[in-house]
Amino acid sequence: MDQGGYREFPIFESRNFYQSRIEVPLFVRTLRLPRSARILEVGCGPGVALPVLERLLAPTRVVGVDIDDGLLRAAGRRIAEEGGSAELMRADVRDLPFADGSFDVVVDFGTCYHIARSDLALDEIARVLAVGGVFATEAKLAQILSHPIRTFGRKLGVERCTRLAPRRHAGMWTSFRKVA
Repeated sequence: MDQGGYREFPIFESRNFYQSRIEVPLFVRTLRLPRSARILEVGCGPGVALPVLERLLAPTRVVGVDIDDGLLRAAGRRIAEEGGSAELMRADVRDLPFADGSFDVVVDFGTCYHIARSDLALDEIARVLAVGGVFATEAKLAQILSHPIRTFGRKLGVERCTRLAPRRHAGMWTSFRKVA
């Protein structure tokens, strides 16, 4: 499926296992993501990170969005199996159906590297973040190690989004804070 310049990735349960047990906990810890926040994961895929984010951060709200209905169904099954309460919505990160300032944290495990017009996605992420909110994402290194061919020549371009200022860099991951 190609929806607006995004090509889906194959799902590997072994990778999902390591993402849920190692990657997401390290991501949360090294980027020092806040507890009791309103969290949005863009490009949530099969929902691997959502139950982990719920367990580790005790958010007041957690929402996952994706453009792929099949992946959203898989995410719904995973959330139900793990006893989570995350909301799921079909949405494009370049046109999010949320009011300005709706979230304290937006999480992206690489989606913005693999879509056309990532500048629109970053503008939308900044829009739905509350002032002082955190955009947490994979750094270029994580993308190169995970997807060396698909990542070649791609940039996130967050430096062009003036509403997002660098917050914390932790090797494989990086975060930005929304400024007024």
